Amino acid sequence: MIPTAQPPGYLYGMLLSLLLACEPIRATIISTYSADYEAEAVGTASAGTGPTAVFDGADARRERLNIRIHRVARGFSQPVDIQFPPGESERMVVLEKGGAAWLLSGEEFGQRQKFLSLAVLTASEQGLLGLAFHPDFADNGRLFTNATVALPAGAFTQISEWTVTPGAETWEATAVGEVLKVRQPYANHNAGQLAFGPDGYLYIGFGDGGWRNDPDGNGQNGETWLGSMLRIDIDGDKPYAIPPDNPFLDTPQVADEAFAIGLRNPWRYSFTSDGRLIVADVGQDTTEEIDIVTAGDNLGWALREAHHCFPPEASGCPSSGLVDPIATYPRTEGFSITGGYVVTDGAAGALAGKYVYGDFASGRLWALDVPDRVTSGASEAKVYALGRWGMLTSTFGRDGQGRLYLADFGKGEIHRIEG
Repeated sequence: MIPTAQPPGYLYGMLLSLLLACEPIRATIISTYSADYEAEAVGTASAGTGPTAVFDGADARRERLNIRIHRVARGFSQPVDIQFPPGESERMVVLEKGGAAWLLSGEEFGQRQKFLSLAVLTASEQGLLGLAFHPDFADNGRLFTNATVALPAGAFTQISEWTVTPGAETWEATAVGEVLKVRQPYANHNAGQLAFGPDGYLYIGFGDGGWRNDPDGNGQNGETWLGSMLRIDIDGDKPYAIPPDNPFLDTPQVADEAFAIGLRNPWRYSFTSDGRLIVADVGQDTTEEIDIVTAGDNLGWALREAHHCFPPEASGCPSSGLVDPIATYPRTEGFSITGGYVVTDGAAGALAGKYVYGDFASGRLWALDVPDRVTSGASEAKVYALGRWGMLTSTFGRDGQGRLYLADFGKGEIHRIEG
């Protein structure tokens, strides 16, 4: 258990030293970090404004972009997802790891209503982890959740469909049914994101199922959904149909639902306005990575961790047919990547058009120029430093105006990023 009675600087140092010692400590932090911890703040902060950024380590040598972080909501318990109904900016949904979904609305998101409460497992990285609105939500009121639940056969990730009355001031979620489920052999690497692509299909990213070193070999086993990005049609047959252009339909060794394989723990991913899928994949011992994922890709886990052979002592690890990341960072900068979004707000200054992401453990935020793709041997994307903020950044959100938000898992706060 990480102590909470020590000064903020002590907490930060303790957190980093623990993570350096052992990768599974991240799961311990997620499970046990006190909701009333005091995030490290350098400088002063007025009400509604986050702490001042620090540019240290490798960030001190990077080109920096100055941002402000403005608190828009507080009082949550371990927030893990932020979603806006398609095209909206005045209503926000916040998920709590423990199973609650909250609708925030009104001036300055001052009205709050719990519209869904699920019985979920909460050990390690389990919980209510993701929500996605149907692209036609304003007309059909359909939404989907990703949760880790206890079933007679064990722990499962369950993707479920719900409906609400989209135009109502308050929502009451009605269960439609289960879309799919997969058994989770361990309590970590459950991933958690759901996202609709511009093609109208639902993308479901699964981690390798845990624990360390992919013990069940799921990353390169296309016959399991674990370690894969799925792509399904929820507007066809019930509970879903297989899109006719899914890349592995003629490959017996890979599930028809699969869009890509070789993922370790794609906790957060999103689409660019031109349809590119950007996935932040949590690393193990050395490297965090960001990938542009296209149909039929093999991202390499557990043959590689980012660019590196896995295990590190392996010699001559394969590279043919594996996709290189567009950006990486080592464990000197952070220990658990949190993927974000491209800023589409034209008023965001230098942030406009850049992909913003962060690290859950170190509190660092970055932005990058999204390339078309990084080919083997090519340079990675240019990364800009946004500073270290003393937060446990668990997720990002983007509203209808293209503005970005982030959740501080430890303090239970939601902040808007302003350029």
